[in-house]
Amino acid sequence: MLPEFRGDRLGFLVRTARQYGGVARFGLRTRSVYLVTDPAAVKRVLQDNADNYGRKTRSLAALRETIGDGLLTTTGPAWWRNRRLAQPAFHKQRLGAFAGTMAEAAAGFVGRVSNPGAPAAPFDLVPELARLTLKILGRCLFARDLTDDADAVGGAVQVVLHHTIEKLGRLVPLPGALPTPKNLRFRKALRALDRVVMALIDERRKGGDGDGRGDLLTMLVSARDEETGEGLGDQQLRDEVMTLLLAGHETTAMALAWTFYLLSLHPGPRRRLEEEVDAVLGRRPPGLDDLPRLTYTRMVLEESMRLYPPAWVITRSATGADELGGFSIPAGDMVLLSPYVTHHDPALWEDPEGFDPERFAPAAEGTRPRYAYYPFGGGPHLCIGAGFAMMEATIVLATVAQRLRLDLEPGRPVTIEPLVTLRPSLGIWVTARGRAS
Repeated sequence: MLPEFRGDRLGFLVRTARQYGGVARFGLRTRSVYLVTDPAAVKRVLQDNADNYGRKTRSLAALRETIGDGLLTTTGPAWWRNRRLAQPAFHKQRLGAFAGTMAEAAAGFVGRVSNPGAPAAPFDLVPELARLTLKILGRCLFARDLTDDADAVGGAVQVVLHHTIEKLGRLVPLPGALPTPKNLRFRKALRALDRVVMALIDERRKGGDGDGRGDLLTMLVSARDEETGEGLGDQQLRDEVMTLLLAGHETTAMALAWTFYLLSLHPGPRRRLEEEVDAVLGRRPPGLDDLPRLTYTRMVLEESMRLYPPAWVITRSATGADELGGFSIPAGDMVLLSPYVTHHDPALWEDPEGFDPERFAPAAEGTRPRYAYYPFGGGPHLCIGAGFAMMEATIVLATVAQRLRLDLEPGRPVTIEPLVTLRPSLGIWVTARGRAS
């Protein structure tokens, strides 16, 4: 199945699930892969029997080349320890202090792309949103403005994402030590990312505490394991910071990009979003206390992540034999979960290709299986930054909707490219227009 999988990864997975059901087996290279999209079986993999499904998979091994042994790629005692050290930085009370920073950065984004006094000109929304989310991530989690590093980080991220997915598509992956042009580009991009990450770590090692509020990196540098008294070494810090740097800004930027794309195509939901933002906020910036009242804003984001989940695939390896959906899963075989496929399942969602934020109205909660929708994963490995990401995306979306409409530029096609995240391969070209116009 490798040629078909390489040619159209999303289409192949959707067709496989539709034809063979919620647990489907196919051959990839010399091994069996189990595509699991039934919510009950997904729940068993991610939650009920999560200890049996590890991360010794080829895709995570490829990703480990870039981010090392961080929260995204490890399991077992090392993962539990590092998760325990990082968790306090994402506590609800701490997240509340970030709302003002997020709103300020979002307002700066509006000012930059609207370009007052100049004729409206089309631009690619994707790198602009990546620059914004990197700025927010840097200020909130590292107490450092990473704006000056945005172009270097953005370009390097593109290279490593393409390198990772290309490596997975090869029948026989070339060793990373070979000096091929692609390997050389990857190493150069990785060095650029490492320079940014190690500069952050060196600053904290020397005692710099950013603006003094105790950011995540400071907490990680000073944290000690309760049982052993050990802290994190430079390599461990590097891997965790690299994980947060890539996953923390790339996924949120993609979620927002697809959201603005969908709103441009659907004027009804966009008008309703604007009406809610006007009623709740008026012209003032959003704050922490406004979030519970921005109900429809959150519904729009959730429906966008249903259609375009940034993390479109999750891979696991069965440590021991198990049973999923009535089928035997041998030890050692790979299990592939796809939020994208489950989120588009007509058995779970009426008109699954349509954009309808009402699916996520409060009254609809509890009407579908838990794992019919899981853009942030689930179980013990639920994304540590899920709360941070939703808060950030809500504030950014509300701030932009207050002042601008981002309209798709005619003649600029938007196509999906399933890399490590679900990206628009040609960008999303829009024109920013003030709402008064």
